[in-house]
Amino acid sequence: MKDEKVKVLLCEDDENLGMLLREYLQVKGYDTDLMPDGEEGYTAFMNGRYDVCILDVMMPKKDGFTLAQEIRAVNTEVPILFLTAKSMQEDIVEGFKIGGDDYITKPFSMEVLSSRIEAILRRVRTRRLKEKVVYELGRFTFDSQKQVLTIGGVSKKLTTKESELLSLLCANANDILERNYTLKTIWIDDNYFNARSMDVYITKLRKLLKDDPAIQIINIHGKGYKLIVPETAE
Repeated sequence: MKDEKVKVLLCEDDENLGMLLREYLQVKGYDTDLMPDGEEGYTAFMNGRYDVCILDVMMPKKDGFTLAQEIRAVNTEVPILFLTAKSMQEDIVEGFKIGGDDYITKPFSMEVLSSRIEAILRRVRTRRLKEKVVYELGRFTFDSQKQVLTIGGVSKKLTTKESELLSLLCANANDILERNYTLKTIWIDDNYFNARSMDVYITKLRKLLKDDPAIQIINIHGKGYKLIVPETAE
């Protein structure tokens, strides 16, 4: 399950646009299901598991706002992004009142859509990260709120950057933590100097965790890092 792709529910009644969006999202690495109207979208949502819902507002059988309300009735967490040709302020307000996370007015570029999805997923991951405070990592206990790493009764106070980076690794334990996502989340910018700084902190964390050989931070070439922890410790 750790290696599953992000699952996207795309509801768009314009066949050509829908297919174009689905193809683009799949190329970007998103596992995308395309539905042509709100009713089929609702059926798909109830029968599947989705990480993001992209809903066209003006659809036959059931519009995007109605579908969003029905989704929110059963799931208050899944991010919802609205697509619409309308640009009226009241429509935008309505979308957010229903529980939408973002709103894109047609026409839009594929790059903008991709960046909005990435931003939404980043907010969701950060929110979930903040919800969990204490992690068990083999023989280690890491209190992310107090920024303390403990093993065998001996505690080490981490710096803020060390703690933020270890928190992200813990939240993605045994999964790939992408370099660009990490840089944008902690260092805000993914430039060369911040990337070198992150490598230094990875080295520091490896030294801090060396007392438990079962815990490793490995490089995933061209992608990022992976924190290896015993499955029973998750």
